[in-house]
Amino acid sequence: MQAETEVIDPYNGLRTTQTTLPSRAYWDEAEYHRDLETIWYRNWLMLCREADIAQPHAFRVFTVGTQEILVLRDESGTLRAFHNTCRHRGSQLCRESEGRLKARLLTCPYHAWSYSLSGELVRVPSRTLPPDFDKADYPLYRVALSVWRGFVFVNLDEEATGSAAQSFDPGSGDLANWPLEELATGHVLRKVMNCNWKIFWENFNECLHCPGVHKHLSHLVPIYGRGLMARHDDSEWALHADNDAPEYAGGLRAGAETWSEDGRVHGPVFETLSEAERAAGQTYAMHLPSMFIVGHVDYVRTVRLLPLGSEQTELTAEWLFPAKALTSDGADLENIISFGTRVLEEDAAVCELNQKGLHSRRHSTGVLMPEEYELYRFHEWVRGQHTAHAVTSISADNAR
Repeated sequence: MQAETEVIDPYNGLRTTQTTLPSRAYWDEAEYHRDLETIWYRNWLMLCREADIAQPHAFRVFTVGTQEILVLRDESGTLRAFHNTCRHRGSQLCRESEGRLKARLLTCPYHAWSYSLSGELVRVPSRTLPPDFDKADYPLYRVALSVWRGFVFVNLDEEATGSAAQSFDPGSGDLANWPLEELATGHVLRKVMNCNWKIFWENFNECLHCPGVHKHLSHLVPIYGRGLMARHDDSEWALHADNDAPEYAGGLRAGAETWSEDGRVHGPVFETLSEAERAAGQTYAMHLPSMFIVGHVDYVRTVRLLPLGSEQTELTAEWLFPAKALTSDGADLENIISFGTRVLEEDAAVCELNQKGLHSRRHSTGVLMPEEYELYRFHEWVRGQHTAHAVTSISADNAR
């Protein structure tokens, strides 16, 4: 007799009670520096787009925790990244956050040690040099750099391997059909949020807050209005398995085409997308810990995070469009930008609210609800990063 076929329940939710990270993980200085050492200084981080440093001698400086990273394009057109630190006595090299170098040398403003744009020390103003001093021994501190589809990533780990392309979240959507390299920046939003970086990622990874916080977004994406991200987040999904209405199946509300104030497109659409990608309304790709990308039918939105302190995080969002949309008289980009800005401002506000409450002396940990399974996965990723670094440190100590 044929064995009965086992039915696998695809329900996404947590089956057992799980605790959050401890409250101190979000405000304690020691915990913050552990995050820096084990996560931010050991993973690929998105800093900008290639187009932001398009011309030879262009540069930008970025702050990651306690580190300043200088990214520049040398005279041959090659992108390079260094610590923004002189090898003489550690002075800051570039005082401006961005610009264009006036010469082919990068000269320290303190004692005038000069470096080529590829990082070699080429000039020391001291009248005499010790016999054992070799300029070749004092190049700038190099930082690993990787370009993925027009986005510039760096890795502060001195032994960094691989590339940014290899470290996207395995559950991320495939953005191969979006022409990311060809898009132009239509708007940039920069904001300092008074919250720990992990709180923003936690908010990103659940939609329980959506009905109460994102009224407009919940109207546009009806399943969000139910506090869910996908069909199988509902423990009773099977009751509606044959119902393709957006409040059960996901996607945009009937008649909507994209994320905008009126739900309509306001410029040229991407002709390379599949029918499924058009119907989805939004396709997410996540690259922990520093960025995520959302692909829509007519534009792409990127969000970058950089930690500034235990309770401060810099957020930079960019709206990327086909170049012709930026010059078209009929393209109402503000209709798109204002909608996305509202969503991010709402997220930032509740993240700051969350941060304030975590200082209670009585609150040591929280509890996750079944719908917060992605948040639990994020916590496990954080714990895994801490453990991996601890193992690495022990191995290094034993090697000595």
